[in-house]
Amino acid sequence: MSFFPIFLKTKGQTALVVGAGEIALRKIRLLKNAGFRIKVVALDIDPAIPELLNEHDEVHNRAVIQNDTQGVQLVIAATENMDVNKDIYSWATDLNIPVNVVDQPELCTYITPAIVDRSPLVIAISSGGESPVLARQMRAKLEAFIPAGYGLLAGLLSQFRQKVKKTFPSIQTRRLFWEDVLESPVTEACLHGQDALAEKLLEEQIDAHSKEAHKPKGEVYVVGAGPGDPDLLTFRALRLMQKADVVLYDRLVSPALLELCRRDAERLYVGKARAHHAVPQDQINAKLVELAKQGKKVCRLKGGDPFIFGRGGEEIAELMAADIPFQVVPAVTAAAGCAAYAGIPLTHRDYAQSVSFVTGHLSEKSLPVEWARYVKPFHTLVIYMGKPKLRYTLESLVSAGMSPDMPIALVSKGTMPDQKVLEATVSTMADMVENTELEAPTLVIIGEVVKLRSSLNWFKKDEN
Repeated sequence: MSFFPIFLKTKGQTALVVGAGEIALRKIRLLKNAGFRIKVVALDIDPAIPELLNEHDEVHNRAVIQNDTQGVQLVIAATENMDVNKDIYSWATDLNIPVNVVDQPELCTYITPAIVDRSPLVIAISSGGESPVLARQMRAKLEAFIPAGYGLLAGLLSQFRQKVKKTFPSIQTRRLFWEDVLESPVTEACLHGQDALAEKLLEEQIDAHSKEAHKPKGEVYVVGAGPGDPDLLTFRALRLMQKADVVLYDRLVSPALLELCRRDAERLYVGKARAHHAVPQDQINAKLVELAKQGKKVCRLKGGDPFIFGRGGEEIAELMAADIPFQVVPAVTAAAGCAAYAGIPLTHRDYAQSVSFVTGHLSEKSLPVEWARYVKPFHTLVIYMGKPKLRYTLESLVSAGMSPDMPIALVSKGTMPDQKVLEATVSTMADMVENTELEAPTLVIIGEVVKLRSSLNWFKKDEN
């Protein structure tokens, strides 16, 4: 991030616009809507500009001089004269005034974002000056999805902010109250333009909460984060990640995914790796119960799907025993995500009509795997966490009757930009893996469907 987004106070502030053509006209409209007083200096004035201004604004039909930057809080240069633009940039930066020279990023100390205006709710979108057209397209998408009623809602919440603060002294209680409001009929009334009804409902909600001992109710969200690519998150997962006070995450959750959680949420790493558990499972279970009993909303963010080799069942069993409310959010499991991004269909009418998921992360307490049940025609076998004991697993499959020439693929960091895929046969893959640096997580796919990868690999970012 090369530009830090901020919102400037505009009331009583003066903005200098140098230039008075079509581009300057657009900037002046934007500044006026924001509440700036405007000072325009230009040799040629567009006739539409004076019509936008009032008695508090200034228009000077002359060349700009250094003194024009005195007493202003923001500068925009919209001229086609490079020397003039450089002078304006120099004068403004000497005075520590934010300055923007239109279409010249090297002469900007700030950039103007694309804006979705639902005042007092304002959303700014920026590409860091690299692609203004892309920023405008993103604004257009948001405009379509954010009703105008959100402006009414934001204004209503502002109107009642002090009353709520006096009624609920605790910061956490206030936040939970506002979260309840935003999921209540108050929001619906605002979105439908029923401001009087929304105000009445909000008054009733404040009254109802103040009369009862409103103890925060804890809840746990067991959320599947998917195989890695943040774009594969479900809408529900993202909503609950943004709602949680505390996030417990494992080592399979990428930094990009973690960034999508609420920024002020507490983050607790409880990752487990083979033969090394940062936090044992029973302690994770206990922690979920403990935090929920404190009235916190807890997100247990798990790589992949919680119920496919994710031990989500153990966690919710503990929550049920403690009578803790919870939600489970399924996800794209690693087998589906990694296979798709590797260009390998798990089933295909000519190659495989069934598929099995097994774990290669076997402990001494695990039941012996009956490998023979997975050795059958027209079948795909997917092994999660299979790399550590890959040689033993493949030798066991061959002993159970699998052809040594059966195609096999190993996917490392599947669905991520640095995904890597190895292709071999059952008899040669173990040696290949030992001579290749591969990062976890890894997934093994065995079956005739692997042959299709040569023609179906659409992702094209992995290396063989």
